[in-house]
Amino acid sequence: MTRARLNIFLERDHAARIDELATMKRSSKSSIVGTAIAAFLSPEGHERLEKATLQRLRKIDDRLDGIERDQTILIEAFALYLLHHFSITAPVPEAHQGAARAQGRARFEQFAQQLARKLQRGATFAKDVTQ
Repeated sequence: MTRARLNIFLERDHAARIDELATMKRSSKSSIVGTAIAAFLSPEGHERLEKATLQRLRKIDDRLDGIERDQTILIEAFALYLLHHFSITAPVPEAHQGAARAQGRARFEQFAQQLARKLQRGATFAKDVTQ
């Protein structure tokens, strides 16, 4: 196969990346550019790229479906908990509301610290329950 000589202009970043790849693969810049052009012009190359892209999109879609399902479960569980909590918790008399608020803030601070420690360790309640 005879080859044709072409003088082309590339963006500096592209030229640098071709230099790096040629050095890394111990190959000529011409062979790297030739392979890239062949892949770009090949119908199979486009089909392969499209197929790979579709596979990635399907995986992302599956993950998003899982996240949506988990989020729906979480929202429903939290709503059910709130309904239960509000239905069994007696109202606090006005004379005791200041103390109740202070105790609530202290409990919330303790909760936030415990949550932070658990998340820093990578532990979750869901993992603890399912193991």
